[in-house]
Amino acid sequence: MDNDDPLEPETKDESDTVLARQSSDETLYCEAEAPMAVEKEKPARESSETDLEIEDTEKFFTTGQRELYLEACKLVGVAPVSYFIRNMEESYVNLNHHGLGPRGTKAIAIALVSNTTVVTLELADNCITEEGILSLVEMLQENYYLQEMNISDNDLGLEGARILSEFLQNNTSSLFSLQLSGNNFKEESAELFCQALSTNYRIKSLDLSHNQFSDKAGEYLGQMLALNVGLQSLDLSWNHLYIQGVVALCSGLRANVSLKKLDLSMNSFGNEGAAALGEVLRLNNSLAYLDLSSNNISNEGLSKISKGLELNESLKVLKLYLNPLSMDGAVLLILSIKRNPKSKMEDIDISNVLVSEQFVKTLDGVCAVHPQLDVMYKAVQGLSNKKNLFTSMSPVKLIQSYADQHKISVLDFFRSLNPSGEMTMPVGEFRKAMIQQNKVPVNRYQVRELIKKLGEKTDMVDFRAALEQIGGDTSSKWLGPGVEKGGGALTTLFGLEFSRHGSEAGGQRRRREAARPHSQEEDSSGASASWASPGPLWPLGSSQ
Repeated sequence: MDNDDPLEPETKDESDTVLARQSSDETLYCEAEAPMAVEKEKPARESSETDLEIEDTEKFFTTGQRELYLEACKLVGVAPVSYFIRNMEESYVNLNHHGLGPRGTKAIAIALVSNTTVVTLELADNCITEEGILSLVEMLQENYYLQEMNISDNDLGLEGARILSEFLQNNTSSLFSLQLSGNNFKEESAELFCQALSTNYRIKSLDLSHNQFSDKAGEYLGQMLALNVGLQSLDLSWNHLYIQGVVALCSGLRANVSLKKLDLSMNSFGNEGAAALGEVLRLNNSLAYLDLSSNNISNEGLSKISKGLELNESLKVLKLYLNPLSMDGAVLLILSIKRNPKSKMEDIDISNVLVSEQFVKTLDGVCAVHPQLDVMYKAVQGLSNKKNLFTSMSPVKLIQSYADQHKISVLDFFRSLNPSGEMTMPVGEFRKAMIQQNKVPVNRYQVRELIKKLGEKTDMVDFRAALEQIGGDTSSKWLGPGVEKGGGALTTLFGLEFSRHGSEAGGQRRRREAARPHSQEEDSSGASASWASPGPLWPLGSSQ
């Protein structure tokens, strides 16, 4: 084969290199380094069943990404990760718990330098150490496509914090979300990060949970928040931020105008910290989400928070779970919302608090003023038949019954609630619309059940999410008139295209196939119908 090479090397050195590669016992790496030769043997490779094979052979020969990664693995002396090879052209790559170590991380970083498809990279719990962080930072200085990175639980310590803070000070990458949970960061690390973030406006989301920040770190974080105008989400849960630390943090929060989400759960700063946060809520109009769970806040501290909520116009979610609160404190809290006509509060979590029927009546009055509000509490004291209070009939069945009577689809009913007519809707707006509509009689608890079915975790309800909940009633009462099962391809559904064949590729195709109902039938040509519109539309099925 050496004498039959159709291409003449330009130099003697190149010829020697080619001969050396072809004589190597490591055939896999030989192929990776000689893409022209691999292309000539393409049919043979397509019949291979090695762990490193992929379906899309065209991309293998045009991008060179896999060849680069295989060569990097050879150079650093690690085995290639087959999952990475199969998914390096996807937007999301999850390499958590893969035991990469610093050298494996370096090989990944080398491959990502010229990668233009990976947007989110997960590298948690991989023992990447300072050497691995250096490799990732060097890669980020060249890669302008990666936007989200998770390097939690890698025990990076002070040296890792120093490397990252130097990168953040001069960050020109597209990275906007960074997860650094569980990396043994202490006060010195907090100082480094805060110095860098005081002038870095690119990072929008930062997770520093499960570290060892205490009061001094709270001072650094407060100083940073007073200057930073880019950070929108900050997770400081499961640290050691006590009274002094949270008070210092709040000093910076009062001047901050960009932070929308703050998680301070599991820090035990007590009523003094709660009082400082109450003052923040009185002045701050950017925070929309605040988690204060398990912080030893009693009714005394809650009264201070409630005072702030009487004037707050931005907070939508307040979590107070696992604090030593009583029903008296809960009443103060909901009445503060009632007294604020401009309140945007949607969700309050006091789900460890036992309340009375009188509290429920008071809450009904508050919700009459703020129909978007939902309060999670533990139970109602002395209620003999709890089920009668919460729901006597599935909201899905009620909606189905209304749709049947008026000869419309369930999907049409949901879309009528949205002024834009779109398939998604913010949770608070959906709750308000369901409470205020007079077509289907539902209470707060039934609406809560409905929201859980439609995807509350994303802060948006998606009317199409019902397909994943019930897995497939295709009758016309769900889909609407003019749509039939089987007997031919469907063409349109509520103005959206529908075809019986489709050339969807990669993860999108697999997700849609996985979401298809089990009872879906094939048409007369034997081809299973598939949606050509963005995501399948299907009805909300029977209650579970």
